[in-house]
Amino acid sequence: MRNLNLKSSIYSLLVISGIAWFSIASISGLDLSKLVDFFKVLPKVATIDFILIGLFLKWGWKCRIFKGWLVPFPNLNGTWQGNIETTWEDSNTGSSPALIPAILTIKQTFLRVSCVMRTSEMTSYSYSETFKLEGDSQIKQLSYSYTSRPLTTVTDRSPLHEGSVVFDIIGDPVPKLKGQYWTARRTTGEIVLTFREKKLLEEYPEDLGSHPVKDIV
Repeated sequence: MRNLNLKSSIYSLLVISGIAWFSIASISGLDLSKLVDFFKVLPKVATIDFILIGLFLKWGWKCRIFKGWLVPFPNLNGTWQGNIETTWEDSNTGSSPALIPAILTIKQTFLRVSCVMRTSEMTSYSYSETFKLEGDSQIKQLSYSYTSRPLTTVTDRSPLHEGSVVFDIIGDPVPKLKGQYWTARRTTGEIVLTFREKKLLEEYPEDLGSHPVKDIV
């Protein structure tokens, strides 16, 4: 993932390794000035480093103590819900639909983020995801490209297509994602989402209602 604080990560690893090296040598009564004793400690230090790195990548990066100086991006894991306002127009009536209810599930680790957006008529899967975080420019964004797969029953008016979306990350902790999208079908729109729950929903929830395009087709 881009925007990693590589320098801080390296410094942190060196500090942890140094503490582990001297602690193990002290407990074991070894003299690190002797090359043989120095390398005796190496396997144990490497083991400690691997364990701590594994714990950090799995859980630790989510802790607020690391935010900013070591983890530059927010934790967006969970399901977000809101509406899509589209410029798409029905070819027969020339009308655009009302706001389209949608959910966005974000699965995030320290090294990767993936996004799946669902409406009652389509599911889109992200690829080429990235954070854009520039403190001096006050930019906090999540952007990705995606492939949208509509239901087979609506492909006559909504074929499979590619698109991209850019979300502004608003608040700390983040209460809102607000952004724009555009597609290879030459449609664009606005998306506003708020956090719903930590669980990653695997289906579009019925409580959000049906797709409004049905009302104008």
